Amino acid sequence: MPVIKASSLRDLKLRVNIHDVVARTVALKKSGGNRFKGLCPFHSEKTPSFHVSTDKGFYKCFGCGKAGDILSFVMETEGLPFTEAAEALAKRFGAELEYEAGSGGPSREERSLRQELFDIHDLAADYFRHAFLADAPHGKYIRDYWVTNRRFTLELADEFKIGFAPVEDQALAAALIKRQFSEEALRQCGLFFVRDGAVVSSSTLRPRFRGRLMIPIRDHQSRIVAFTARQLELTPADDPAREAKYVNSPETPIFTKSNLLFNLDRARSQVGEGHPFVLVEGQLDALRCWSVGLKTAVAPQGTSITEGQLLLMRRYSPQAECFFDSDAAGQKASLRFLPLALKAGLEVRFLMLAGAEKLDPDLLFLERGLAAYAAVQQNSLGAMEFAVRSLLPDAANAGAEQKARATQALFEIIAHAESDVARSGFVSEVAQLLRLPTTAVEQDFRAVLARQAGAARYATAPNPDPTPAALTPGANAHTKGTAEHLLYLCLHDEPVLIALSSQLPHDWIDGSTLAGRLLDRFLAEAQHNGWPGRAQLDQLLETQEEKALVANLLFEGPGDEDVVKYANEGIRALQRSHFEPQLRQIELEIASQGTNGDDHLFSLLKQRADIIRQLQNPPKLVIAS
Repeated sequence: MPVIKASSLRDLKLRVNIHDVVARTVALKKSGGNRFKGLCPFHSEKTPSFHVSTDKGFYKCFGCGKAGDILSFVMETEGLPFTEAAEALAKRFGAELEYEAGSGGPSREERSLRQELFDIHDLAADYFRHAFLADAPHGKYIRDYWVTNRRFTLELADEFKIGFAPVEDQALAAALIKRQFSEEALRQCGLFFVRDGAVVSSSTLRPRFRGRLMIPIRDHQSRIVAFTARQLELTPADDPAREAKYVNSPETPIFTKSNLLFNLDRARSQVGEGHPFVLVEGQLDALRCWSVGLKTAVAPQGTSITEGQLLLMRRYSPQAECFFDSDAAGQKASLRFLPLALKAGLEVRFLMLAGAEKLDPDLLFLERGLAAYAAVQQNSLGAMEFAVRSLLPDAANAGAEQKARATQALFEIIAHAESDVARSGFVSEVAQLLRLPTTAVEQDFRAVLARQAGAARYATAPNPDPTPAALTPGANAHTKGTAEHLLYLCLHDEPVLIALSSQLPHDWIDGSTLAGRLLDRFLAEAQHNGWPGRAQLDQLLETQEEKALVANLLFEGPGDEDVVKYANEGIRALQRSHFEPQLRQIELEIASQGTNGDDHLFSLLKQRADIIRQLQNPPKLVIAS
């Protein structure tokens, strides 16, 4: 396995600004000085608690506690191991990595499976695109289908790299084999059917997609990770999925459909105040929106929207509009979407046409252009109004029992909202829409919550602020006097670290804790090898947990505290933790000896006196001037 030189990793971190890395995933806003903040990519939140410090090169979420540098961010958000994360960053920002002698860097055989899959999909997209543009019967057919049948422009096809999968062709398999991709990558890329145990060759790799329009699916970083294939007249009869109008790539190590939204890579840069995400059912709907100038449209892989997809949207904007077809399937999808959206903290509206006119985003924009968007926005419905209309279309003439059943279904939806303020507002809105007494509806809702999670949980008013003062920026989340606080002082004040390295006894440090192990390691390094400095800490950190803890402590700017005073408090705390258990054991042994005077009892009494004397006169840190 290739090993990247520590000096090369340091150069990478110095060259790449953490803001540029994080901003590909999180919408960041200036937060004073060299700090930025945004919604945390690691947990659901409504108020930004994720902070990035460009001068320190670290990020930290004061809500969930996640922290780290550019490498750990890529590892966490992209699911990459350490070496692959470094290689991905180097490639992305045009940096060169050097490898330890003997490791030779990654050979073609040693390339990561994920990177191979990315490369395969890039080549496949080029191959399908070439077939789309080919001066051959199938090329003329597919371009005519795109322009005449679907009524899209060739410029849009070029922009989104729309392609065509030939009906009978082994050329793609042969080209990939020629490029010497690994057998494992060819088996797992999802572009072919291959029998278990069969030797991989151009004849055993049967194309999954034949005679179909090919739409590349990109992740939020614009990397092609899969395809959606649209059925055509050319789709052969022996296609296993011949009757399916759309066929997606199977899930692979780089493609999980429940965590990806079509066009998010482009739409995320277009959203903002007054420009919410527009969620449509399919890729062609999103392409139609884009073609007329509605640039914030995204689509799930099918209508089964997932919580993970909505959390992706929530990273970039708290607002979303649902623009599904008005047929039965679209309405069901909209109702499935609503509770998930409330749970993700999205403010949602449902776009509607006036009267009973059927809503099909593709046809609507094709016929009316972008002006249609303003029309449907004027008739949009809020979350509860849409839910009431869907569950009880004739609410004005509904009886008491019908309203009671509808409110129970509505309560199930409202309960997904995490904000008590939002829940209260929704309940009041339901009461108004159904023309019911607000107090009665509120009482019924409390009963539902009590049945779901126990009355005690909801006996009090709104939940406390999930971001206590101890976790707000600038506040120390560690307790003074602990090994963690000593570690914090060492990281921010090198003279304290140097003094502790020679004056704090090694055996006073509890090596069973993460902070204790790091403190012991740093002090030993400073005493025996010389402190390398904060810029070269990576060489002393062995695990992701260690890197996260150090990132947390470094992110907290040093305050105006008396570092020597708190260092001495820490020394005394470690001294007590070390000696007090010994003292209790000695006193137990003395008690068991009774009044028998012997050498062992005398030794115990001497040990106790010595420990008490040390505890009464704790050492004080002396820092060289």
